[in-house]
Amino acid sequence: MREDDPTTATAPTTSAETPEDENLWLEDIYGDEQIAWVKEQNAKTLERFHDPLFDSIAGDLRTALDSDDRIPMVTKRGDHFFNFWRDKKNPKGVWRRTTWDSYRTAEPDWDVLLDVDELAAREDTSWVWSGAMVRRSDHRRALILLSPDGGDSHRVREFDLDDRTFVDGGFDIPAAKTRLAWLDDDTVLVATETDADSLTTSSYPRQARALKRGQAVSEAPIIAEVPRDHVAIFVGSDVRPGAETTDRAVIVDAIDFFNSQLSFLDLDDIRVGGDTADTDSTLTTDPAEWTEALTAVDVPTDVEVGFERDLVLFRPQSNWNAATTEVPAGGLAVADISAVKQGEITPRVIFTPDAHTSLQSFTFTRDYLVLELLADVQSKLTVLDLGNDFAESTLPGVPANHMVGLSAVDKFDPATANDYWMVSTGFLTPSTLSYGTLGETPATSTSEDGATCTPIAEVIKTAPALFPTEGLSVEQHFATSADGTTIPYFQIAASDLELDGNNPTLLDGYGGFEVSRTPGYSPVVGIGWLGRQTRTDSLGRRGVYVLANIRGGGEYGPEWHTSAMRENRMRCYEDHSAVARDLIDRGVTSPRRLGCAGGSNGGLLVGNMLTQYPELFGAVSCGVPLLDMRRYTKLSAGYSWKAEYGDPDVAEDWEFIKSFSPYHLIEDNRDYPPVLFWTATSDDRVGPVQARKMAARMQAAGIDDVWFFEDTEGGHSAASDNEQTAFTRALSYRFLWNALTGE
Repeated sequence: MREDDPTTATAPTTSAETPEDENLWLEDIYGDEQIAWVKEQNAKTLERFHDPLFDSIAGDLRTALDSDDRIPMVTKRGDHFFNFWRDKKNPKGVWRRTTWDSYRTAEPDWDVLLDVDELAAREDTSWVWSGAMVRRSDHRRALILLSPDGGDSHRVREFDLDDRTFVDGGFDIPAAKTRLAWLDDDTVLVATETDADSLTTSSYPRQARALKRGQAVSEAPIIAEVPRDHVAIFVGSDVRPGAETTDRAVIVDAIDFFNSQLSFLDLDDIRVGGDTADTDSTLTTDPAEWTEALTAVDVPTDVEVGFERDLVLFRPQSNWNAATTEVPAGGLAVADISAVKQGEITPRVIFTPDAHTSLQSFTFTRDYLVLELLADVQSKLTVLDLGNDFAESTLPGVPANHMVGLSAVDKFDPATANDYWMVSTGFLTPSTLSYGTLGETPATSTSEDGATCTPIAEVIKTAPALFPTEGLSVEQHFATSADGTTIPYFQIAASDLELDGNNPTLLDGYGGFEVSRTPGYSPVVGIGWLGRQTRTDSLGRRGVYVLANIRGGGEYGPEWHTSAMRENRMRCYEDHSAVARDLIDRGVTSPRRLGCAGGSNGGLLVGNMLTQYPELFGAVSCGVPLLDMRRYTKLSAGYSWKAEYGDPDVAEDWEFIKSFSPYHLIEDNRDYPPVLFWTATSDDRVGPVQARKMAARMQAAGIDDVWFFEDTEGGHSAASDNEQTAFTRALSYRFLWNALTGE
């Protein structure tokens, strides 16, 4: 439904009650008294759990994360293949590149462009790599993003790849939650913070500027802006080498997490001083000319819009009646950009989901469109031939209980225009990187409709096995939620698992923001949990790991997500508890042997397991969590998530939000399982204060076994480098193993 639809009901505006909060003082993230509280909590937690087993887990995790045998995933730009790499020698990492012939060897010859450890030492700043954007015109310059503390804010600096230095007088944007894109060699489109008025209530940029080389960001003209109560303004570009395609700039008004409006312009329409072939031409930064050139794509705001050359793509979150066509929720449709410019949008549906199959993502090569699908959380790849009326074929060889992803190598280079990378991974199968070309098809693989795009893929690299998998197996099961909905989950356990309820079991999940949890090889889970074995049990039981695909996620498309938003949020918690009960009923485990873990929105999930279903669990590990749902919109970036959870300042919303706000569900005289809250001071997305307050309230209530740990770096992932990742994850696993086994 469009934001300006006159049939939309007026939103309720009654102010909600404000419950008493004795821990507001802990919301001062960097205050001396607050940091002293954090240090005291950290000391108690480490005194309890930092033992030889903890050191063993952390050491093994660090060794695996630093392994030289990991696959160095690369991105092709020009004639080089770029990779960012962390290891024991370079914990902060190096940005490097190599050639194709070298990359194919067992030990590529890497050309190091930037050593982040050396840079951090020289500039006395604990830089954390956030990415790089190489200029496509000549592949000589890059915009490098570096976070000073591992948070979402990063500084952007222009880097010369030939000279291996930051460009004197080049683009240099102070640390902020910046989004930007190259428009030409001397112009970038940027959304960043310049003053308080430049940010939304969610703490993201709301103004887009056209920034010229040598110009201060604050002096660059504002060419678009969005209201302060929207989430953010995002910017992008589609700039390709050569003159045969049209270069474009893109601006997105992110109204909330699931509603947006996209506008675009052809760069030729704002070019001055020459035509597209004139090297003396430049791009105007006159806001009036930008406004005149921009075309807003007039579709419902819950339709995701994308571009590929002269195709406009549409993926609606709900059923969309467009002209004479109905595009189903989670479907994919296309239209010609010339018609879109004229406001004549008559999309053609090229993918229709069903009750079991959903579109997760898609990738273009020059001549093909590859759809990445999930069928009952099983991976499937479908190829559409752009030159053959979207004729369809399926890529073979996708194994059960595995995840296969595909990406284009470099569609802008004629030599690799239809080449692709394919990564296959499973819970017990290390990742394999293959390389293939769409269109190179043996005759026996030609599809019935004549499409010739089944590939011949060559294995390029295989990751090493980093934990023992002998005797383990992967199974998919289905639980039944409170309303009768079938909930799939994966179980990784010993093949001869004793179904007597005594197996230490870790239940993982997320259930939010249409994020799908799929099979994947995780040395952290393998070493930290699957590789553990009880010593006091005569059977030497190994840890059981379970991944639940609950509602709120995207495993079955957008409706799987929207069915657990706002007033229906309890469905994802009912789903997760249903999986827990199914594990108990099947004899896999029992409440005293069952733990759950989750981070961010997954932290909110396990916070609700802790407070609403404590009788089902023997331990809870709750990382970088949302927990205080009365004040979450006032903390860090929380305001941006109102579409997911509701607005706690509105009485009608608070009435249902308080039913899943763990901070307000703690009860006196109720038994709770042991819990560890872990977070990071520098987390500027959720922030550390909700974990602080939850731990403080539970401890003040006299509840036993409430532990807290806050790292000073690492941002929302609490992982600025491999050492920190190993440390925080080892703490979580050590706590869980002790609580569930007594060891």
